[in-house]
Amino acid sequence: MKRKMLSILMGMALCVSLAGCGSGAGSSSGETTDDSTATEASDEGATETSYTIGVCNYVDHASLNQIVDHLQQRLGEISEEKGVNIEIKNDNCNADPNVMDQIIADYIADDVDLMVGVATPVAMAMQSATEDNQIPVVFAAVSDPVSAELVDTLENPGSNVTGTSDYLNTDSIMDLMFAANPDIKTVGLLYDVGQDSSETPIADAKAYLDDKGIEYVERTATNASEAQQAASALVSDGVDAVFTPTDNTIMEAELAIYETFAEAGIPHYAGADSFALNGAFVGYGVDYANLGDETAEMVSDILISQESTESMPVRTFDNGTATVNTEICDALGFDLDEIKSAFEPYCTQIVEIQTSEEFD
Repeated sequence: MKRKMLSILMGMALCVSLAGCGSGAGSSSGETTDDSTATEASDEGATETSYTIGVCNYVDHASLNQIVDHLQQRLGEISEEKGVNIEIKNDNCNADPNVMDQIIADYIADDVDLMVGVATPVAMAMQSATEDNQIPVVFAAVSDPVSAELVDTLENPGSNVTGTSDYLNTDSIMDLMFAANPDIKTVGLLYDVGQDSSETPIADAKAYLDDKGIEYVERTATNASEAQQAASALVSDGVDAVFTPTDNTIMEAELAIYETFAEAGIPHYAGADSFALNGAFVGYGVDYANLGDETAEMVSDILISQESTESMPVRTFDNGTATVNTEICDALGFDLDEIKSAFEPYCTQIVEIQTSEEFD
């Protein structure tokens, strides 16, 4: 009996020993499971790369809105193409410097990875606000970034600021003016003296007109109400045509002044297609939809491709597109086919448009 009990006890001990071995093998299997779990956890923890961009638009008008729309659209496409997440914070300061500064301060507090300033005043404010933190700034639609001291040169910006320029070839738009009417005697210059984008084109227009021996009358405005008064004054001045560069103040007022010129038989030539959309006779300049797309590409190059703003050239564009408002063309008594024929030697393409508030 004792011997039988001893056999039983030894058998039990052997089972315990084997169970212990089994447990050891199980632990080995468990370690493999732990590694697998760790890998799964690692995969779950691996989120896609994310970037946050702060966009500030200077004022609500067709050209600048078109830039922002295409910027956002293209960045959305880039997000999918590159497998990253780009969060866009978008605001409009409506030409209020205090609101502009607050928007920029909020973006900095939110620790954005990059800021986009649409139009010269916003770009300059962002440049000043990033002197210490060196957050990259990409501007859009800055007519003369060198004169505005945003960059050292167009080829080598030299700082945390670069972007896209809507530089206007003033001589070309003046050529269109005289192609339509070689007998012009007096030209009205309508602009906001406080707009940096107007300074160089107005100087160029004066030089062009001086060279041709043509008189000109200057009328300036700082808001929509003053723009209406200035337009009426130019009619009283008896000008034969009016020129406005890529001036945001006058652009914002165009819908309120275009009938004044049309009823007086005075063609208004301006430095962007949005002017023609809002009732000017001709808008001449860059494709702002394309400018928005190219601004998005620069943002991608800086954030995703890690390219340096200091050596990233400012992008400029062929501004050889003449946009003709066909309704105003008729109101002025011009024949559209004759106008297109006269314009053809001075631009790369002619686009027809009708008066509306926004681009489709």
